[in-house]
Amino acid sequence: MALPTTDFPVPTRPHMPGTSDAADMSRESPGPGRSFDLAIDAGIVIPVRPARTVLRDHTVLVRDGQIEALLPTAATPDLDVRERVSLPEHLLMPGLVNLHTHAAMALMRGLSDDLPLMRWLQEHIWPAEAKFVSDPFVETGTRLACAEMLRGGITCFNDMYFFPEAAARAALQAGMRASLGMIAIEFPTAYATDAQDYLARGIATRDALRSEPLLSFCFAPHAPYTVSDDTFARIRTYAQQLDTPVHVHLHETPQEIADSLAAFGVRPIERLDRLGLIGAETIAVHAVHLDEQDIETLARRGAHVAHCPSSNLKLASGFAPIARLAATGVNVGLGTDSAASNNRLDLFSELRLASLLGKAVSSSADAIPAFDAIEMATLGGARALGLDGRIGSLEQGKAADIIALDMSAIELQPCYDPVSQLVYVAGREQVTDAWVAGRRCLHDRRLTTMDMAALSLEVAEWRHRLAAHADGRG
Repeated sequence: MALPTTDFPVPTRPHMPGTSDAADMSRESPGPGRSFDLAIDAGIVIPVRPARTVLRDHTVLVRDGQIEALLPTAATPDLDVRERVSLPEHLLMPGLVNLHTHAAMALMRGLSDDLPLMRWLQEHIWPAEAKFVSDPFVETGTRLACAEMLRGGITCFNDMYFFPEAAARAALQAGMRASLGMIAIEFPTAYATDAQDYLARGIATRDALRSEPLLSFCFAPHAPYTVSDDTFARIRTYAQQLDTPVHVHLHETPQEIADSLAAFGVRPIERLDRLGLIGAETIAVHAVHLDEQDIETLARRGAHVAHCPSSNLKLASGFAPIARLAATGVNVGLGTDSAASNNRLDLFSELRLASLLGKAVSSSADAIPAFDAIEMATLGGARALGLDGRIGSLEQGKAADIIALDMSAIELQPCYDPVSQLVYVAGREQVTDAWVAGRRCLHDRRLTTMDMAALSLEVAEWRHRLAAHADGRG
């Protein structure tokens, strides 16, 4: 998908390292008589597009939930603005995009740690889900995840779980942007009886909620080892008809590949490619164990990868060849996976790990530089979801999904390059404010859209029930 164009000119005059000259990088001032809903003044702005741009002492102007302009703050004092927010010690950037979550599993955080993937799933997670997953479970768990994600600067998440209508209610209550998975799996659960039932329910949810501006949808076949060829073929047809991404776990473990070779005679990527499932709409989650042919197929087909470094480490899945993927042109976004396998929904941790592991795996210190990691966590995720025309960068006409980080802490001093500082030093604890479509959902670390006391009571009740089950008491 082509990137939206920008009319920011590239700076030509000399400037300090890590900064851009304000006069060079700004748009023309709005015409006289125009009014704005919001102006956010900040010491630093990283718009992501143009690439590697850093603006000093700039203002983001917002109207009707969209970015109208980025201007030097000195040029904006006389503008008609309904609300003005002054953050002179803060950095503004696009909200982060969490490209892979199972949000409701936040209720299972720490339930069964330090186990291999299949044992963890088969002996602990799937039995707990069979007993407890329901509409109320998903709504509470997703609200818990939304609270954590918003406080960590994530304004959009791509989810794969049961009862997507409950996840939708939670996301809308939080004021977050969400891409909801229309999950497919072959075995029955409390949500659906078989693969066709899963898909029918998912499509019905999409049809009911498609007018919600903060919601979008993906087909979400769970994995090659839980979805049949017939189901994949149906999903290919539906995805083409509805122009919808396909979000699937792929090449996460060596066992997955060995099982595919035994059952189908080919590796999972080749199997899905033969079925027409590897294309520009495909989001391959994890993509850890790739050979050169796998990488070539993903690149040639224009597929995307959701890189989940913390989950890959915790489950000992391995080290994804992210630098190699990026070098071949594969678009990479970042995901946390679930809080049950991470255990943090913290994309700042992921972008730091993505850069560090990319260097280590490729034995190249200049692999995955800081800006590339930021791009993965913002525009890369948006592009994979087909939302890069709306979110992922701070550009005129895009949604005002914006986060602010306080860069004044002593732990962040001195700062020579804000981009480097953001990736290698800053963390989610620096996030103070977040806006989604111009609505302030986080204000000075306080969520404005959610009742934290009530949510804590609900979470405590689910913890009691899940703990009793794990201990054999319920």
